[in-house]
Amino acid sequence: MSVFYVPSTNLIGRGVVNEIGPYIKELGLNKALLVTDEFIAKSDILAKVSAPLKDANIDYVVFSQVEPNPTVKNCEDGLAVLKENQCDFIISVGGGSPQDCASCISVLATNDMKVQELEGLHKTSNKGLPVVAINTTAGTSAEITINYVITDEERKVKMVMVDKNSLATISVNDPELMLSKPKALTAATGMDALTHAVEALVTPGAYDLTKKLSMGAIELIKEYLPRAVENGEDIEAREAMVNAIFLGGMAFNNAGLGYVHSMAHQLGAVYKLPHGVCCAMLLPVVERENAKRVPAAFRDVAKALGMDVTGHSHEECADYAIAEIEKLSETVGIPKKLTELDIKEDEFDFEYLSKNAMIDACAPGNPFTPTLEETISFYKELF
Repeated sequence: MSVFYVPSTNLIGRGVVNEIGPYIKELGLNKALLVTDEFIAKSDILAKVSAPLKDANIDYVVFSQVEPNPTVKNCEDGLAVLKENQCDFIISVGGGSPQDCASCISVLATNDMKVQELEGLHKTSNKGLPVVAINTTAGTSAEITINYVITDEERKVKMVMVDKNSLATISVNDPELMLSKPKALTAATGMDALTHAVEALVTPGAYDLTKKLSMGAIELIKEYLPRAVENGEDIEAREAMVNAIFLGGMAFNNAGLGYVHSMAHQLGAVYKLPHGVCCAMLLPVVERENAKRVPAAFRDVAKALGMDVTGHSHEECADYAIAEIEKLSETVGIPKKLTELDIKEDEFDFEYLSKNAMIDACAPGNPFTPTLEETISFYKELF
């Protein structure tokens, strides 16, 4: 049996943020905690979101202290604001960080648990508060998935939570909210989306439906991500990337991820690096090893990336796929080495990060289980 999780209502397309009012009113909700970060709180995006809320007489209070890698404290502080203002639902506005923080606050509000107790698979008993997830970046797919990631700042570990009770009620993907985003952000989030699709395609948890979704996402990302990076005002490219993240999000939400994410989470937790950049740097490293174990799984990756696979061996397809991933990463300007991000090899705790990667919740989704020595070698490749 396969179980397919996706929000019950999904608004997709140009200008759809203007239509959110009636959908919220239908739910009979009264007051929202609007979860976002300081950048968005000071931008015109918040005005674009608040206008339809005011038109529909929907009350809200803003919590904008979400960090780029949301922490336990961010979630606890947001929950306190929610309770103090007697909010009965949540509106998240932003990329993966506000979306993840909102998911955590949602289930904390209905389950008597600490943030650290949420780590792992389906740890809660009660459905979280309704979440209206308004996405502003084309990458994480956090607005439509049951996955969220919170950093334990004391342990310097990213905790992965997979919980059906955290799934948003309404997702909103409006490409007009993604215009003018910086090139680096567009590239990083786009490569995160590619990582989702590739990992969801080669994981043992993939099945026919998720495979088709992953391939569709990869096709769109290859064609339109360079355009979106080159010209932030290219609305056609932005809209195509919205479609890509929706397809890829549905794929990995139901098939799972793998070791790229397991290792990327540790880099983000310890060094606070952009998650998408970490994924992009690790993707060819890990997939090159995956291809040695399950080369047949890479035929579809190669096909989605533009290869005519007819008459070619699985190994040839895998080589093509990994080369194309590296080429795309270079085209959109992803750093090749951690030293470019001011990370020094002689100060890098290979064993600590590797041990945490091995117990990350995404690790079981990989086609094979890397050893500690192999994981250390993967990190060393980044230098």
